[in-house]
Amino acid sequence: MTVLRVAGRAVPVVGRARMYVCGITPYDTTHLGHAATFVWGDVAARALRHAGVDVEVCRNVTDVDDVLDAAAARAGSRFDSFAAVQQFRFDRDMAVLGVRRPTHEPRAHNHVAQVVALGEALLEVGAAYERRGTVWFRGAHVPARVGLAADRARAMAEEVELAAGNAALGDDRDDPFDVAVWRVAGPGAGTSEPAWPSPWGEGRPGWHAECAAMALTTFGPSLDLHVGGKDLQFPHHAYEASMVETVTGVRPFARAWLHVGTVHVAGEKMAKSAGNLVLVSDVVERYPPAALRLLLIDRPWAQPWDFEPAALERAAARLERLYAAAARGTDEMSAATRAVSVALAADLDVPAALAVAETDGGAAARLALSVLGLA
Repeated sequence: MTVLRVAGRAVPVVGRARMYVCGITPYDTTHLGHAATFVWGDVAARALRHAGVDVEVCRNVTDVDDVLDAAAARAGSRFDSFAAVQQFRFDRDMAVLGVRRPTHEPRAHNHVAQVVALGEALLEVGAAYERRGTVWFRGAHVPARVGLAADRARAMAEEVELAAGNAALGDDRDDPFDVAVWRVAGPGAGTSEPAWPSPWGEGRPGWHAECAAMALTTFGPSLDLHVGGKDLQFPHHAYEASMVETVTGVRPFARAWLHVGTVHVAGEKMAKSAGNLVLVSDVVERYPPAALRLLLIDRPWAQPWDFEPAALERAAARLERLYAAAARGTDEMSAATRAVSVALAADLDVPAALAVAETDGGAAARLALSVLGLA
């Protein structure tokens, strides 16, 4: 049995670990905020494999989404063709950063039937209602599951478009925290946006329902580890988990959550809307990809942090020190190599593992570099 500690709780694993990584909406190039989440997911999978666990990683692609449709329309392209090009660029960035390909990579447009089935199941148990072609999940209870008061939850939800598309739907929900499992098709269906048939008419999946359906289809009713950005904890992950638990009766949906801290520039979250993106493709033109990977993980995984260009110089210098440390000493297993393994099992304490590696060198440094994907 392997015991990984995540966010202060023990997560014993026997034989196989099921990891779901909340993936991209393929409408733009990869910035450091995206990369941090996926590199940390890769580190978690590598640490589990190092501990002797067979890890299956599912990283979804949300290729049915309003922002993707809008970007494709601006480019004069179909949503699926546009998404395929952006996916190629994302895969290239992940390969450069040493992020291993996932075991499963479901795409939302291939799981429309599963979203319909999820909607039917939620209606069957009384957790949803249908109104004018839209199926709404009853979500008044969801903020409380993540410890949010209603006013704070509403502000957070609006920031990430809890009610995305609701204005076009007439917003006739019973409660402000109800979200669409299935959305009725808008006037642009079939041209500027995709639509599929359903028992409630032409429409498309809701965002939270897409991840719920893809996770259920891939792994069944529960996960060992769910990875995603801290900014997705609410509303996205809270609704995803609530929908799954409501349908299956299995709790918790995820035994542990790895909500990776957000990346900021001058105190403002890195985002396209803020105009402060730092792209992976630009950084690796000037610095070794391993230096960027080291910058992303040389900190507690949940910690938000501010990016500054000088940090890349420091990461590159530390990477050279780690390589030099790995070149000295012996190949013998020692207390230092055990300390590296213990640190990585204890809430993925990368800074502690690297401190041992740099100080003791030799086998401990080589082990740390290997498990962390830096060698």
